Amino acid sequence: MNILSVVELLHPVAANVADKSAEFDELCIDSRKLGIPQDTLFFAIRTPKNDGHKYIAQLAQQGVRNFVVTDPAFQIPDCNFIVVDNAVKALQMLASAHRQQFHYPVIGITGSNGKTIVKEWLYMLLYDSFRTVKSPDSFNSQLGVPLSVWQMSDQHDLAIFEAGISQPDEMSKLADIIRPTIGILTNIGMAHAQYFLDNTQKTLEKLNLFKTATTLIYHDDNKLVNRLLQLPEYAHLQKISWGSADATYPVYSYPSEERFTTITIHNHTFHIPFVDAASLENATHAIVTMLTLGITPEVIEQRLCRLSRISMRMEILEGINHSVIINDTYSLDANSLNAALDFLDTQTQLSNKTLIISDFEQVGKLTEQTFEEINRRLHDHHIQKLIAVGEQFERYQHCFDCPQKLFFQSTDELLGHLPEFSYEAILVKGARNFHFEQVVMRLQHKTHLTILNVNLPALTYNLNYHRSKLKPGTKMVAMVKAHSYGLGDAELVNELVHQGIDYLAVAYADEGVRLRKRHIQTPIIVLGAEAHSFDVMVQQQLEPEIFNFYYLHELENVLKHYPQIQQFNIHIKLDTGMHRLGFDEQDLPKLVEIVRGNPQLHIASVFSHLAAAEDPAEDEYTRHQIALFQRMTDQLCQAFDYKILRHTLNSAGIFRFPEAQFDMVRLGISLYGCSEIPSAAAVLHNVATLKTVITQVKHIPANETIGYNRSYQLQRDTQVAIIPIGYADGYPRELSNGKGTVIIQGQKVPVIGKICMDMCMLDVTGMSVHEGDEVIVYGEGNTISEMAEAAGLISYELLTRISQRVPRVYVRE
Repeated sequence: MNILSVVELLHPVAANVADKSAEFDELCIDSRKLGIPQDTLFFAIRTPKNDGHKYIAQLAQQGVRNFVVTDPAFQIPDCNFIVVDNAVKALQMLASAHRQQFHYPVIGITGSNGKTIVKEWLYMLLYDSFRTVKSPDSFNSQLGVPLSVWQMSDQHDLAIFEAGISQPDEMSKLADIIRPTIGILTNIGMAHAQYFLDNTQKTLEKLNLFKTATTLIYHDDNKLVNRLLQLPEYAHLQKISWGSADATYPVYSYPSEERFTTITIHNHTFHIPFVDAASLENATHAIVTMLTLGITPEVIEQRLCRLSRISMRMEILEGINHSVIINDTYSLDANSLNAALDFLDTQTQLSNKTLIISDFEQVGKLTEQTFEEINRRLHDHHIQKLIAVGEQFERYQHCFDCPQKLFFQSTDELLGHLPEFSYEAILVKGARNFHFEQVVMRLQHKTHLTILNVNLPALTYNLNYHRSKLKPGTKMVAMVKAHSYGLGDAELVNELVHQGIDYLAVAYADEGVRLRKRHIQTPIIVLGAEAHSFDVMVQQQLEPEIFNFYYLHELENVLKHYPQIQQFNIHIKLDTGMHRLGFDEQDLPKLVEIVRGNPQLHIASVFSHLAAAEDPAEDEYTRHQIALFQRMTDQLCQAFDYKILRHTLNSAGIFRFPEAQFDMVRLGISLYGCSEIPSAAAVLHNVATLKTVITQVKHIPANETIGYNRSYQLQRDTQVAIIPIGYADGYPRELSNGKGTVIIQGQKVPVIGKICMDMCMLDVTGMSVHEGDEVIVYGEGNTISEMAEAAGLISYELLTRISQRVPRVYVRE
């Protein structure tokens, strides 16, 4: 878009346009999330916590030339400044004008809960039918919606946006931006009730989103919604309800075996891979929307298996005395409490469950019946210890009968009498005004200031992205050896299990034993199985890789001591050209003879390893390996009267050789956001962010040297920042003396001097930095792959080098 077009659209207070030919196609409101500087229009927004104007000079140095500001004082050569009264309103006006250029269907979603889940599930279910643009993450606010809508282009033919409000008179602004043609109302809950006169006012506010829509999809269980939709202002809507026998789509459901629920809509049967009420409601919204868009029931049923749980905004932290903390102090209402308790149930590594909760300040005064219902939920989720803060919980403490229960009037009182915790999974769930982050800080295991953030939603995205590349029925192994490539074990593996991974793979038996001790029940392959570990593997139901006759005979000898085991799973490794481990083709007749002769042995899978799947120059060799694997496994599988899974593709192979998926694939490094294939790296989400802080800032004159061996001499007066990370944390010395960079305030700065055991030095000359400022060592804009290349290493090495003394923080969005 041309800068003069923006001036004409916004009718600014003033405009200083130095370059009238300037074009942009990206909008930015956060200097830390800058894309391509020369293609960006930056909106300097003032909030109670920050002021975007503070970052204009820095952004101009980085190459940004176009700014929307409310302060007319800025004068920077070659930069364009548009001065407006309200930068947020200007952003919304620009997005609204952009939206009106497109005429394909737009789905607008609002409600108290489920907006993001319905949006993400629709995207999963519709990508084969539409080129869809959607809100990123939970971009549903006064700022998030315009940034979402700005993504619309001629490359799409469907848009899905969510809209959230917390106060009156907000939705009409979002409605003018989204202008949905199809609306979805998920539900009306109690969140933000304190800002509205009553539920009628809040419902009417949400319904404002659909003033220009032609169709509205909703659950007909809410009598208030049904009554309000009879008002004249909603006469234009085609109302598609679902639920009762009187609805447009009557829905009948009943639970099925395992983890599915079967529902019937208009004589069509659908299998939803969930059993909880919230997921069933969200999935039914998606199904009815697809029917409305003309997707056939048969196609919908085929695609429903794609659905997976959408992550919530929370952190999983290492707690004191071997405990785990689930930090969910983002918000508190009945629905989010249910979701958090469901997630607490996934932390199976610890059997003792504790809830620390505050009053429900957002929903006003509650009744005794409400607290009795909460007590029933705590029973359902096996909560042994309840710690509640607030006058309402204290008033109704008689409603609770947990084995242990403590009640406090204030957070300060709780902090003054904090009980002992040991080997517990602790859910901390509080309304914002209770400041439960103080509680989390007290409970968190104290280590040094360098931490590794593991983004579980990004992990889930990468998992599901690879799933989308697979043929129906193809299984997946997640490689979690070496502490999941350095990112952690049970907390991360819990997420993979929660997402329905078929197999886990570790390198050695002790890794598998550790997962079993933390109550991980998913099948586990031990790829580096050693003969001396076979006994413990049998006891822990770990499934060994068998790659030669010596190990096969050793396993047979161990199994003789377990006559009660009639069938023990093994995984046969074949050597097709990697020449590391595995049976050769001439070994197969003897292998078949031995396995068929021992009824205790059961081949669960047969596999091989591609030597160079990521390298196009070696494609002929890779295809030779695949052909040899096909020939060898045909011979092996034909010798047995049961199904043997076949797999040879690794992360790179999934992208580059989809024809060789066989029955299963192994997902490794790209699950964690890294890939040596540029096209793959471009679509994967960053999972690992290594962060630290500045501990000291020094001013060193020119010609002085920095660090050990005086290997780095300063050419000018230099401002140096010291950060507490070194090679003992896994930060490689190969990044010393300018090879490595980190990010401070959105800007890359070089590492100078030799990296020390516990710290390193940075050149931050010309920047306004202070002790305590955050430093991104690896992350968005400074990826592990980029730093591995700079160090002359590989991504695997940088990930697995990160020391266990660096705490892992697991983040759910």
